[in-house]
Amino acid sequence: MEYFELAIGCIFINNILLAQFLGNCPFLGTSKKMETAVGMAMAVIFVLVLAGVITWVVDAYLLKAFDLEYLRTVSFILVIASLVQFVEMFLKKSIPALYAGLGIFLPLITTNCAVMGACLLNISKEYGFMKTLVSSFSYAVGFGLALILFAGVRERINLAKVPKPLQDTSIALVTAGVIALTFMSFKGMV
Repeated sequence: MEYFELAIGCIFINNILLAQFLGNCPFLGTSKKMETAVGMAMAVIFVLVLAGVITWVVDAYLLKAFDLEYLRTVSFILVIASLVQFVEMFLKKSIPALYAGLGIFLPLITTNCAVMGACLLNISKEYGFMKTLVSSFSYAVGFGLALILFAGVRERINLAKVPKPLQDTSIALVTAGVIALTFMSFKGMV
């Protein structure tokens, strides 16, 4: 039950995008088309889960063991950058259309503060290995859920008549705010 509550909390209540406000650049940039949003969600799930687990191992068995916690940020960025490079090579070889669709936003996962933020949250909350695995996966699923919902809404907005001052980024930010408000309704659940 403890892991279920943690997962629900990370996906809905403390959503990395809509409650923590981390990772907004790829959120706004890759949500114009559903295919791109789904591809980015899958890439973030892969990177965030592996980054969360690997950074926990690095922190527990290297940084804390040798009293090198001050190298946490640099070592975490190195882990995340390596994982993103792996994802980029895989997509370029296996799914070139998705690779082209993600464009510059794929390498930006390296500097995606949602990935780094989730890794640092896991360490700061002193989660064990299983809690880190569950929370990393749940933060990534929450990111993907918000991204896919937002992409669906943006595709519908593109079909609507939007007043000139609210077109493009303006309506996207208003819509993101409304979606964030809907996720706030989960606050009392767990």
